[in-house]
Amino acid sequence: MIDNDFILKDAGLVAVSGAVTVSGEAVIANLGAGLVTGTMIVDVTAIEIASNTENYRIALQGSSKSDFASTYVDLVAIELGAHEVLGGDQDSEIGRYKVPFRNERNGTVYPYGRVYTYCSGEISTGINFSAYLGKY
Repeated sequence: MIDNDFILKDAGLVAVSGAVTVSGEAVIANLGAGLVTGTMIVDVTAIEIASNTENYRIALQGSSKSDFASTYVDLVAIELGAHEVLGGDQDSEIGRYKVPFRNERNGTVYPYGRVYTYCSGEISTGINFSAYLGKY
């Protein structure tokens, strides 16, 4: 079961860096005041790797502010893309990626979370994915 409060991105292409959305609206999850451990689930349904330069970094960011106006950090991230950029000899593929996280970094607990995608390389169509937070 998925808690609707923790759906942080619905399906759709991303080709530029930025905070992602659900139904066109930015979503910030209230993780609570205490330490939280969980899993960021990323379901990739399409990924462009045509020029061998594409890099998609999908991060769960944490903030002390509910509007992310200041004081935010990447709590955890997954990098997908062309192996020429990532290393190894395999391009990233469509499928489900499970990324464990904690809403704490360097002793500071961040009660708010959102997904942010960093895109680099020669990108025309981008990456299509959905993301939500689940139990660890």
